[in-house]
Amino acid sequence: MKPTAIILCFLALVGCGGKDSPKPPLSTQLIFPLKNSECTTGQNVTGTNNSIVEFRWQTSDHTESYELRATNLNTNTTETIVVKGTSANLTIERGAPFSWLVVSKNTKVSETARSETWRFFNAGTETTHAPFPAEVISPKTGTNISKDLNNEVLLEWEGADVDNDLEGYEVYFSTETPPTTLISTLTSGKSDLKVSVEANTVYYWRITTMDREGNTATNSISEFKVR
Repeated sequence: MKPTAIILCFLALVGCGGKDSPKPPLSTQLIFPLKNSECTTGQNVTGTNNSIVEFRWQTSDHTESYELRATNLNTNTTETIVVKGTSANLTIERGAPFSWLVVSKNTKVSETARSETWRFFNAGTETTHAPFPAEVISPKTGTNISKDLNNEVLLEWEGADVDNDLEGYEVYFSTETPPTTLISTLTSGKSDLKVSVEANTVYYWRITTMDREGNTATNSISEFKVR
């Protein structure tokens, strides 16, 4: 074979080989603030009721940047910041509960990856703390679900308190929003409840969480439709 032909064959093989397709990012593992804890390391901002808190997480594969999202659970407002590294500072309200998560991103692909969502209480001057607002497990808000053979669906949630003194829950459930019908009061050992439903109906529900100090917290309204 002539040298020119060999070179052409080599170039053809290289050209057809191509590169591996970009891989989507993997989710990161959160580090700090710890889950269901009180964060006491924030630096107070003079003249305000805010403090600067450092959030930390682990490196995740195939990731170029990380989007930190911290949500004030009292006001349901979210602050975000995008960074290249695995830590970021945010100025947030003192004496308030927050949830936070990190989204891993890569500009070469459209897919992103979310971490777990953790909740914490940003320390203020309190000596006792209100519970975290209940976290809805099921049905997720905005979903369409089927009722069981008894024409019921199961409401599930998760409660937590920095002081570990949960007392119980009040469950509000109705076809109107906001739901004002108290359908059950439960002890802290139970965090689910079956409710009767009808097909082709939208339902609204929310939970008021109580602790033994008399503190309460009410989560945002969730809704679902029964098929």
